[in-house]
Amino acid sequence: MPLNLPIVLTWLRIAMIPLLVALYYLPAETMPARDALAAGAFIVAAVTDWLDGYLARRWRQTSAFGAFLDPVADKLMVSAALLILLGEGRVDAVIALIIIGREITISALREWMAQVGARSSVAVNWLGKFKTAVQMTAIPCLLYHEHAWGIDFAWWGARLVEVAAVMTDWSMLYYLKQSWPALKARSG
Repeated sequence: MPLNLPIVLTWLRIAMIPLLVALYYLPAETMPARDALAAGAFIVAAVTDWLDGYLARRWRQTSAFGAFLDPVADKLMVSAALLILLGEGRVDAVIALIIIGREITISALREWMAQVGARSSVAVNWLGKFKTAVQMTAIPCLLYHEHAWGIDFAWWGARLVEVAAVMTDWSMLYYLKQSWPALKARSG
């Protein structure tokens, strides 16, 4: 396993998951800044997601391990946040299931396509990147869940996570369509 700054940032993102979860085991009354801290932690994680990929490409420190670990870290962080939000009543169960279900489905699809030598048919495209950007904006809004600086973060988070759910379905259908010829050819 190579150890470089991009991979350290990915591991940092994974290490932040227990911190995020632990914040919601504290009673809100004893820690009034809980939601702000959680939103801040998620934002830091989202920035490290972008930064680790940027640095790995710029410094030519990409690796098979990094390519594996990065999406795992993203999916774990998003899933943990969605489960917290579900427990707090800030996101609908259907939306959480759509997003988490899609992540599991596409991860499994990518793994299978890699095994049959057709991984390029499910390579990340602009639709998946846009879905991720909307998700990474919605979740901290829902974690913060306050009205501040003239912005109703709860309302915006709810609207954005709805858009993210639609984008999630759309991108899943896109990836399934892209992989269908390889799936059909190898299923018989």
